[in-house]
Amino acid sequence: MNASVIRLFALVVVLFAVLVAFTSRWTVFEAQALRENPNNRRVLFEEERIKRGVIRAQDGTVLAGSRALGNHRYGRRYPLGDLFAHPVGYTSIDRGRTGLEEFYNDPLTGRRNDAVGALERLLGPRDVGDDLQTTLDEPAQQVAQQGLGGRSGAVVALDVESGAVRVLWATPSYDPTRPAEAKTFNRATQGRFPPGSTMKAVTAAAALDTGRYDPSSTVSGENGKVISGAPLNNFGGQDFGQVDLTTALTNSVNTVWAEIGEKLGKGVMADYMRDFGFYEDPPLDYPDDQMVPSGEYIGDRVLKPTSDRIDVGRMAIGQDKLLVTPLQMATVAQTIGNGGVRMEPRLVESILDPDGRTIDEPLPKEAQRVISADSAAQLGDMMRNVVREGTGTAAALGGVEVAGKTGTAELGDGSDDLWFIGFTDKAAVAVVVERVTGGSGGTVAAPIAKQVLEALGS
Repeated sequence: MNASVIRLFALVVVLFAVLVAFTSRWTVFEAQALRENPNNRRVLFEEERIKRGVIRAQDGTVLAGSRALGNHRYGRRYPLGDLFAHPVGYTSIDRGRTGLEEFYNDPLTGRRNDAVGALERLLGPRDVGDDLQTTLDEPAQQVAQQGLGGRSGAVVALDVESGAVRVLWATPSYDPTRPAEAKTFNRATQGRFPPGSTMKAVTAAAALDTGRYDPSSTVSGENGKVISGAPLNNFGGQDFGQVDLTTALTNSVNTVWAEIGEKLGKGVMADYMRDFGFYEDPPLDYPDDQMVPSGEYIGDRVLKPTSDRIDVGRMAIGQDKLLVTPLQMATVAQTIGNGGVRMEPRLVESILDPDGRTIDEPLPKEAQRVISADSAAQLGDMMRNVVREGTGTAAALGGVEVAGKTGTAELGDGSDDLWFIGFTDKAAVAVVVERVTGGSGGTVAAPIAKQVLEALGS
């Protein structure tokens, strides 16, 4: 074989390799990125020819299904209207996708990201997708909706042991069958609220777990105590004198927990806040652009937790520049209730093929141990006392002990964001009611949490 033939053969091989590489790039390696490009409407038109999988609540109730449009095309139906609009989302030719419809678009349209899936993409798409069995509890979601009663806010409930999301409700919601009119801002995952005194649960966790304090440690609850160079008052101007930490949490004494935050310092507080999940998007099976991290904010910028611009004493009681999501605070309650172990929250329990066979089962996944089991037990007892005889008595359940913490975050315009976080041995919950004039977390948010916990069988 002469040199010219060899060079020609080599050129053909190289060109063939380039062809394979570029074909594989778009059909295999970058197929998902191409499909997820919001400007790529061709993919959305192609997906109309696929009967998307059904999305169901934990009890089998259909949350999203397909309907025939004619000409071998399918649209989406949402039988429960706005009740699950935020977690489930929508899919639309004009508006793209949101929620679970976006995060699980591949299985819902029959695509699989494994060797079999690569072969399927080369042979052509399937004409029917896989189904999703979610962890969402339809009756409890209705209770959350009714509890807020049209007021702006959010309710999140998690399974204590697994982190499974049982309730994800935010007001206002929207009609997923009319995506062109949808306002999809989800207060449960994107709403940033000052947490008020619910943050004292995080400060107490750090105080106990470092070993520097225990429930019987005493600290001055003097009203007007100087914190970071400025006087700080207790709610209603109450003066408590020397009190132990259990009493200080039961009565939500600002000056006690602010002093503890100062003495622990920014570094320690930042470490525990990171461990609880602050400063990063939650590890939820939900689109990243529909979640925000919790932390100290100036505008839309998250400050470093050790920034000189942070007043650690006031941050420790949920004031200063601290803003959190309801999902984050539900995670705080779940972690304490689970013996100090934070679980990754999840919305989907299993993925099933069209014949009902389970093809994937996202198992509960531990994020990390945040505090010791002993510290969690001590803090749990302190939070149970809040519900027994403190600011959270409206969350008490007959026959079931509830641990909780209330919060009333003053907004400076005469209104407050009202909070309750808590847990039983089965479920953890966070409730926020936005911009209320009059009332407190204990009188407004705690009763909603009680109703949701009751609906979850706690």
